[in-house]
Amino acid sequence: MATLRKNAVTFKGNPLDLEGPELKVGEKAPADFALVQNDMSPLAGPAMAKKPRIVVTVPSLDTPVCDLETRRFNTEATKVPGVTVYTVSMDLPFAQARWCGAAGINNVKTASDHKDRSFGRAYGAWLPALGLLARAVFVIDRDDVVRHVEYVSEVTHEPNYDKAIEAAKKL
Repeated sequence: MATLRKNAVTFKGNPLDLEGPELKVGEKAPADFALVQNDMSPLAGPAMAKKPRIVVTVPSLDTPVCDLETRRFNTEATKVPGVTVYTVSMDLPFAQARWCGAAGINNVKTASDHKDRSFGRAYGAWLPALGLLARAVFVIDRDDVVRHVEYVSEVTHEPNYDKAIEAAKKL
């Protein structure tokens, strides 16, 4: 049975549990997950392996904070050449593609965890009470080691962009 971390984050001040392990800096990034890209092609953990990356989880691109965050990472991605930036949400791939087109997103790849929530559970970012992913940021090096992690304590708040980009510049 998956780890349930009681009252790990809040959503509008209300405590919520997170399902999955709390990843720590220095640990190997999980690779046992399957996502769907916004063109409906699969994106499994091994396809992301051995590549420096920032993986951002958000509840939904159609919310103001997630919109702002993904736009910001789209801009920040230009500061870390060679690092792929992914935004993972529970949004359907069609909705992600529509949103990216409307927002002019071209430096961030979106992927959906809607099919089986395997990414959210593997990375400890699944909010079972809401059926969404929590807001989190993972910076992972080419050896698949976590170099920065932030589970944003209040889901409606933004992450610390500067710390994530600083960690990514060291990859």
